[in-house]
Amino acid sequence: MRFRHERFLVSRLAAGAVMMAALPPYLLWRGVPSGIEALGIASLFLPVLAAAVLSRTGILWIAHALSSAGLTGVVVCLAALTGGSNSAAALWLVAIPLEALVSGSIRATVAAAVIAALGAVAVAFSGQFDLTAQAIDWPSAIVMPLFAITAIGHISAQAIEHLRREGEWRSRMRDNEARDRLLLSAIDDLVTWHDANGRVLEASASSAKFVGVEPSRLRGLGLLDRVHIGDRPALLKAISDVAVSGEPTTVPFRLHLDTPSADGSRSIFAEMRAHRIEAGQGGANAATVVAVTRDVSEHHRHAAELDKARADAERADAVKSRFLATVSHELRTPLNAIIGFSEVLGGEGACTITADRGKEYADIIASSGRHLLGVVNTLLDMSRIQSGHFEFEPETLDVSELVGGCCDLMQLKIDDAGVRLVRGAIPRGSAINADARACRQVLINLISNAVKFTPKGGRIHVGVRRGASYLDLVVSDTGSGIAEADLPRIGDPFFQANGGYERAHEGTGLGLSVVRGLVGLHGGSISIESAPGQGTTVSVTLPLGPRRGATPSEPAPIRTTLRGAAPSSGPAPTVVRLPIGLFDDDPLSGAMPLRRAG
Repeated sequence: MRFRHERFLVSRLAAGAVMMAALPPYLLWRGVPSGIEALGIASLFLPVLAAAVLSRTGILWIAHALSSAGLTGVVVCLAALTGGSNSAAALWLVAIPLEALVSGSIRATVAAAVIAALGAVAVAFSGQFDLTAQAIDWPSAIVMPLFAITAIGHISAQAIEHLRREGEWRSRMRDNEARDRLLLSAIDDLVTWHDANGRVLEASASSAKFVGVEPSRLRGLGLLDRVHIGDRPALLKAISDVAVSGEPTTVPFRLHLDTPSADGSRSIFAEMRAHRIEAGQGGANAATVVAVTRDVSEHHRHAAELDKARADAERADAVKSRFLATVSHELRTPLNAIIGFSEVLGGEGACTITADRGKEYADIIASSGRHLLGVVNTLLDMSRIQSGHFEFEPETLDVSELVGGCCDLMQLKIDDAGVRLVRGAIPRGSAINADARACRQVLINLISNAVKFTPKGGRIHVGVRRGASYLDLVVSDTGSGIAEADLPRIGDPFFQANGGYERAHEGTGLGLSVVRGLVGLHGGSISIESAPGQGTTVSVTLPLGPRRGATPSEPAPIRTTLRGAAPSSGPAPTVVRLPIGLFDDDPLSGAMPLRRAG
């Protein structure tokens, strides 16, 4: 358009300059101009006026109409002076709409055609007037070729210049398009053009790398079909809002790929930045939304890692606070006993203490020392498990001997607590390849927890269930149970259900954490089912062959279930077990319920 304006201004100003240069010689030749000659001279100034109008308004078709009117006026005057309707000058009337057509403007062409038609009518009526006195007596042999050749030359020159310029413009456009295609193919981001309804009108060649399909397969609803169904409404709304308001926007969504990405994933997190471009003078209906979509999976992964790191830091801080509170509480009581009774035994009144009373004080000091040693050993066990320095030595174990030994070891403590221990039947030939010390510690910790939280007169059941590739060690009790709010945190270090300084039982809250670590070393899992006032069932699932070793590993996964109201026919807890398939090549199938004795 700029080129067309420049060409029009140059040609009209050049015509005006030629006219001004030729006017003095013509006046010298003809003398005082007649009325028709004066009209023709005035018409020659109209192209200059058209150039001024275009420079002020920028409207090409109006300027072209003024120029066509000036040329028509000149042609009509020449035809009237050289024979009227028989004059060869009328040939120029055909050149007027052709010149406008070369300009590329439909309005200018229509206006020039109308003006040329009116000029033809004026030439026809000029024969009705006697203009002999004003006529120019030129030989027809000269006039005819002169006007025809000049008209043909003028139109030909305009057409050649137009074709040359249009050819340069098209070549430049092809170069620009090729450069744009090369640029779009070089970037990894996907560029798409959408209508107001979200349909894809065109897609860049990078779709082959971005989605794994050719651009033609994304047209229409091809891109929307690959967007996660939950993200489609937000994407369509964003594109529609951009098409209506023109405000750029950014929308995240999940995109399914036709071919796996470099990391093997079939979906990515994408982010689309949409802008509106005007395609014409049609308002929003003529607008196109251009969107640039990029893969932000790595950013999303980094954000998730940061969130996880922040959560881990907060959890570590909470664990540290619980550690300080719990351990200080557990150490203070026995240390006070040790210090107090040792001062009594070593003080001035020690000679008045009887032998029995002295033995009692010594037993209290020894018991407190053993309690402190147990706390320290538990902390050391946790440290060794987490650092991978636990001495893991798997061997073939007889499960009946393992369970019997642990129950015998805990029998005295169970009797002192006034609790009844029920040993379930153990399948014959039950054997497992595991670390003996770790398995004993797991079972002793579970029984010890059951004794701690079971009131006098309660019952503890220890049982074994065997599957094709796993073994379940199950300990259930009729104790106080665990509140629903505490179930998700069971197994966290230093966490105790219903804990606090006012709790009626001792402990560091590391018993089940140690169990998690030891079971994790074997590649097993833990299931807990409990409810307040309805007891607790803990099931430890171990593979028959160890899948892990003494290396730093994740603690065993724990699945917790809130026990429903016990049926009237008697308690019947169900063991909920995570499949060993999470850690083993042999996944478990089915569920094996454990029923309490009685």
